[in-house]
Amino acid sequence: MSLEAIKKICAVEEEARRIKLLTMQNAQESIESVRQAGEDGVSRSLARADVEIAHLTRLSDHKATEQALELASKTANRQATLRARAERRLDEAVELIIERIVKT
Repeated sequence: MSLEAIKKICAVEEEARRIKLLTMQNAQESIESVRQAGEDGVSRSLARADVEIAHLTRLSDHKATEQALELASKTANRQATLRARAERRLDEAVELIIERIVKT
């Protein structure tokens, strides 16, 4: 084999090694880029989820407060109705007792 052919083969082999090294570097960079993009996406999703959870918590707290106030109002109304009925019956009982005492 001539010296010129050996030099060409060595040059081609060196070029192949260089291309292989560049390809490996590019692959590693691509992998890192995709990994970072994935981590960024997960971070953004978690941040959005935190915001949504906080929003839903505020809404549920607000709704629970409204329901508690409504229940308290209904309870107060019912209590007032029962108190009025009890006072009316008390007045009726007093009249009945007085009537029986006076009759005797």
